[in-house]
Amino acid sequence: MSSAVRVLCLSLPALLVTAPTATAAEGWSVAPSGGGRPSFYAEGEPGTVLQDTVSVTNGSGRSVGVRLRSTGVPVTFAEREVRVPARTRADVPFSVTVPEGDRTAEIVARDTDGRTQRLRFHLRASVPEVAALTVERVSVRADGITYELVNRGTTILTPRLSVHADGVFGPVLDRTPRTLSVDLPPGSRTNLTEPWPDRPALDAVDVRLTVTAAGGAGDTAQVSVRFVPWGTLTGAAAVIGALFVVRHRGRRAPTVGEPAERPHKQVELTGAGT
Repeated sequence: MSSAVRVLCLSLPALLVTAPTATAAEGWSVAPSGGGRPSFYAEGEPGTVLQDTVSVTNGSGRSVGVRLRSTGVPVTFAEREVRVPARTRADVPFSVTVPEGDRTAEIVARDTDGRTQRLRFHLRASVPEVAALTVERVSVRADGITYELVNRGTTILTPRLSVHADGVFGPVLDRTPRTLSVDLPPGSRTNLTEPWPDRPALDAVDVRLTVTAAGGAGDTAQVSVRFVPWGTLTGAAAVIGALFVVRHRGRRAPTVGEPAERPHKQVELTGAGT
């Protein structure tokens, strides 16, 4: 037996006190060392190696051999197989590496007769709180300004938004920061639309969106857009085209023997005086 495993001789009343949480299987039981814990719980940053001890208590009048293993996460035991004499307890140290994210596992003890007992083991990965937020895919559409918010941190964020737009002759939109009615879980993406019903009909505009959140998170994105009243321009073009057709059809071709219209030189109007 490894020197790391401690075997303690105990009286029967002591055995009943040290392992009250485990159900005995033919006189032996397993429990977290130290008493008072129904299961194992450990917390640390991912990759951290944590250590604890499992106790195998033999309350019977004969020795028992127990083999230890784990499910759910790899656990390294100081000794996988222990022989526990009658009315003694063996304390077996073990180590476990904290995985990414929370994990539920078990320590399984099995004797030579196939009797099994299990201990629940919960591992929680504690990660540093990081607040990070970006605003992406900004575009201006008929119903307003669409954009995407991305939570790139490790905490839930409630963003605040401000909107500003500058046209050729100055600001055309200026909305002070306000809290949005949305909570962003870590790693989430949310598509939103900012209404803009009174946008310019004819202008060249730079639109800037700024988002902030608790913990110092924040980002700014900008998009340029040109507003052109295509419907008005199309109607004007149609009117000019119709006038041209009417004028062209109003000219009749000269008959035989009739002198043709004398050609004349067209003068381009530049607006300059003579």
